[in-house]
Amino acid sequence: MRRFAAFIMLTLLGACSTVDDLAPSLPGAPSVAVRAPRFDDSDPHEWDSGAPWSYAVHGTDVSKYQTSVDWPAARASGISFVFVKATEGGDRFDAYFNEHWSRTKAAGIPRAAYHFYYFCTPAATQARWFIQNVPRDRSAMPPVLDMEWNPQSPTCKLRPNAATVRSEMSTFLEIVEKHYGKKPIIYTSIDFFDDNGLSAFRGYPYWLRSVAGHPRKRYGSHPFTFWQYTGTGIVPGISGKADINVFNGTEATWNKWLRQNTR
Repeated sequence: MRRFAAFIMLTLLGACSTVDDLAPSLPGAPSVAVRAPRFDDSDPHEWDSGAPWSYAVHGTDVSKYQTSVDWPAARASGISFVFVKATEGGDRFDAYFNEHWSRTKAAGIPRAAYHFYYFCTPAATQARWFIQNVPRDRSAMPPVLDMEWNPQSPTCKLRPNAATVRSEMSTFLEIVEKHYGKKPIIYTSIDFFDDNGLSAFRGYPYWLRSVAGHPRKRYGSHPFTFWQYTGTGIVPGISGKADINVFNGTEATWNKWLRQNTR
């Protein structure tokens, strides 16, 4: 009975996926490290529904704050993909990007590079900076644009209006897509999503942050491909608090998505 109930739960969750769940596992795709892992958390949320460990495929995201990661250990624990910070604004390059970029590939973990947007530099300048620093690697997942307010910034307090934000996003995304030949992913938070009317900004896969409720409770029916469900996770191989994410779909869907987006 328990096995049957678990099967029904996974089937229902898979129905929310943004891509075809009926796709078979594809040969040559990296295998899922651990199906539906349940990581420890230093500040856990009590999930009343849509618990993240109900999803088959989990990953993390890293920057200079995660140093000397043991990527084989992280993969063995259930990390099946990684988002790696590369750039910020038009002149900042993450000090650990090259290390994370090369070592995740060596460990056989699919990865994507991300750019943290800075509101006091034109979008085209930022896109060129990202392109200058992130190699065009066909085996990488699509690049990511990280859009969120940064009130702690010591150099830029600007908060453009929603129309300007969406216009600048379009500029960055179009330049980056043309260069890498892959539709970029948009990462965002609840407040930024609401403030800038991103429910109407369609045509891109979304990676949504929601650490105190399932995305369907925080973003409504907006489709998402990835969900960041904690910033206080505990992942073997990573020192300190870790961000943990899930892919919105079954293992078969993940294999298909990965094959379509890493070539």
